[in-house]
Amino acid sequence: MAGLPEDRSAAAPILTTPEAVFAPVRSYTAFEETVERLGTAIKLGLLAPGSRLPAERELCARLGIARSTLRQALTALGQSGHVFATRGRRGGTFVSDPQPPADPPSPQMLAQWRETCDQRLAVELGVAMLAAERAERADLDALDEVAATLEEALEDFAAYRQADIRLHVGLAEATRSPRLVAAVTEVQGAMTDLIAYIAHPPQVLSSSNAQHRRVLAAVRERDAMRAVRAMSEHLQGTEHVLAGLLPGG
Repeated sequence: MAGLPEDRSAAAPILTTPEAVFAPVRSYTAFEETVERLGTAIKLGLLAPGSRLPAERELCARLGIARSTLRQALTALGQSGHVFATRGRRGGTFVSDPQPPADPPSPQMLAQWRETCDQRLAVELGVAMLAAERAERADLDALDEVAATLEEALEDFAAYRQADIRLHVGLAEATRSPRLVAAVTEVQGAMTDLIAYIAHPPQVLSSSNAQHRRVLAAVRERDAMRAVRAMSEHLQGTEHVLAGLLPGG
């Protein structure tokens, strides 16, 4: 489809060396891709336990991101247990010793998580396009209220997730297609099973809801292609976070 972002795997470096870890990231999912890049490098052992990450200024220059983006990503990785920070002359950000999850995801779930994300991408891109064509003003007003609820729930993931599901299912309802509503409900259930295994710091949730707002703005303006691009960025952002934080992913 013309105008869509390039394939998500096309520009991603293959993480076989520390140099690849710190290659520049793309701008539209910079926060999520930084979480993925560093989290995956830690899981693969390219960044060994106890090793110190480069200084913030150097990391920002090598990754091509703003310091605020880097700090948000490091906060997310700190809350997920991947890194820790110390102060003082010998301080910095260090890779944590790996801690096995109390209840790790099943091998089957780990083997299929990207397939789940692919299914979601296929379904929800179509929803975004049709919602831009068919949504009524009352639909969009209700979805804006849900987005506002999400912004108030950044410190309460259970409440955030409930509203998140309402927003995605609500977009499907705006297409007037019962089959799409059922499909979105199915993929949201599968995603709930996946994201239960990762940390949910407010920085991740805030970035996700900013993407929600871009989707809704495009739908309200009946710009189907922009709605599809915004939804694609949102879903790929979630996939970056899963790739970086999912135990064993």
